[in-house]
Amino acid sequence: MEFAEVVAQRRMVRRYLDRPVDEAFLRRALTNATRSPSAGFTQGWSFLVLRTSTDIERFWTSTSEGLVTTAPSNSWLDGMQTAPVIIVVLASESAYRNRYSEADKASAALRAAEMPWWQIDAAMASLLILQTTTDEGLGACFFGIPAAGIPQFRLTFEIPDEFAP
Repeated sequence: MEFAEVVAQRRMVRRYLDRPVDEAFLRRALTNATRSPSAGFTQGWSFLVLRTSTDIERFWTSTSEGLVTTAPSNSWLDGMQTAPVIIVVLASESAYRNRYSEADKASAALRAAEMPWWQIDAAMASLLILQTTTDEGLGACFFGIPAAGIPQFRLTFEIPDEFAP
């Protein structure tokens, strides 16, 4: 697929087929993500790849417990829970602060209040995952974890405080 086609065809998909995702595709998507722009070449992101039904169920339980409505069904959540793989992009603010305190970057003071580079770089990595997914003819959706669900998510998957989803 030509790049312009990838950009034109990329959509947020919220319901998935019950098919396994090829490991080679996952490696390609993550390799592409690590080639995204990175302020100061900090590369302060990590990727949590959940590919077993047990881990995916643990993800949805940890991030949505007590947060979804008590209605009999939540169509967004019902559809999203059909995803065969979840890739959580994690950003490390401290990695950027440490990098910009090094001698070669000290003069380019990191102004976090003006530009949270760790979030921007994580978003760029996420976009490359989405584009790789489209190029592969698959569907994906970019979404966030509700703030109230982050503590349980961290606990469930032993995510260090240094990283934010």
